[in-house]
Amino acid sequence: MSASSRPTPPTVHRSFLAFDYGTKRVGVASGNTVTCTAQPLRTIAAEGTARFEAIGKLIAEWKPDALVVGVPFHPDGAPHENTERAKRFARQLHGRFHLTVHEVDERYTTTQAQASGAADVDAASAAIILEQFLRDLR
Repeated sequence: MSASSRPTPPTVHRSFLAFDYGTKRVGVASGNTVTCTAQPLRTIAAEGTARFEAIGKLIAEWKPDALVVGVPFHPDGAPHENTERAKRFARQLHGRFHLTVHEVDERYTTTQAQASGAADVDAASAAIILEQFLRDLR
């Protein structure tokens, strides 16, 4: 059988919620492997239990297969104070919601979101993080 006559394996449809973590706000976006695009959803301006309750509602509504968290680094790739905070947030998401959590380098996403004129920079940053993750899946 030649390569061109082999059946193409079916595309697995997977959906994701992505988070742009901040100590005061968390941007949220959704996307999937069918369109390989992401859309900003909203920014959660809550901390502690209230933050995770709001995230839980979004997970119940969107039913993602996995989650994606942007992890910040300095331009040279070195970690800074928010690097470990974002990683801790990713671990908390996994522990609370029992979903796979992927970490993505989020350098320059806020700058990109601001340059695009986004009304909600945090949610737009989350969408950029998710689109980067989806591109890397290909």
